[in-house]
Amino acid sequence: MNINSARYTGSYVKTEDCPSENFAEFAFIGRSNVGKSSLINMLCNRRDLVKVSHSPGKTRAINFFLINDQLYFVDLPGYGFAKVSQQQRTQFEKMIFSYLTLRKQLQCVFVLIDSRLTPQKADLGFINQLGESEVPFILLFTKTDKQSRSLTSKHISLFEKEMKRHWETLPEIFVTSAITKQGRNELLNFIERIVSRK
Repeated sequence: MNINSARYTGSYVKTEDCPSENFAEFAFIGRSNVGKSSLINMLCNRRDLVKVSHSPGKTRAINFFLINDQLYFVDLPGYGFAKVSQQQRTQFEKMIFSYLTLRKQLQCVFVLIDSRLTPQKADLGFINQLGESEVPFILLFTKTDKQSRSLTSKHISLFEKEMKRHWETLPEIFVTSAITKQGRNELLNFIERIVSRK
């Protein structure tokens, strides 16, 4: 799949206000500061499509980006260590799961995991919630350029081991870097396969 055009179309806080077109949607989510904005920019071959922030918790709404006038990338607020109040955190969670469970156009959720870290409770807990809600997802391990391949593999193996405590079948896994563009072609091909089946 080649991305020839990508543009921001709007931000929403209610699922019912999201775009009405029946385009396939692919949502990106992860712990705050995991590299969502950088990854979306990398996939679209753009530097400034999604504003990159060095402060966690900057995404506060459901942000839509129209790709090739035929599908949407959806940037969701992060979860985990963002410095927000408990009330705001509850509001974010309600907004996110309303979108994830009610949005019929949603084809797959890309859960971003920081490959530099050992398994985190926030990531595992969120993934288990997706499973309980029967939301389709895959795992994208990010920031692999910042460490050795062997350490990345070790952390992915540890994550898989933790998942096997609750999961019989593990989701598909992609290894990515917004800097080196590792995983870009594989992920775009994955998206193309899903869109072609829709």
